[in-house]
Amino acid sequence: MENEVVNEVVNFAPIGKALAIGLSAIGAGIGIGLIGARAMEAIGRNPEATGKVLVPMLIVSAFAEAVAIYGLVIAFSIK
Repeated sequence: MENEVVNEVVNFAPIGKALAIGLSAIGAGIGIGLIGARAMEAIGRNPEATGKVLVPMLIVSAFAEAVAIYGLVIAFSIK
């Protein structure tokens, strides 16, 4: 009886892994897309502000990528 319950829980592990990496990748993709769009809009409105916009844009993009990497780590840690 107990062994059957364990086997059923283990069968859900691939679904959990797929959800972890999939949702984090979707979130990171949307975040980076919004960051890029807003940065290009800001530079288009004020081309002299390119230097002021570029560095924060890269930093925030790195944080958005970290979300996807964290999702990958979580997916690898699910057994």
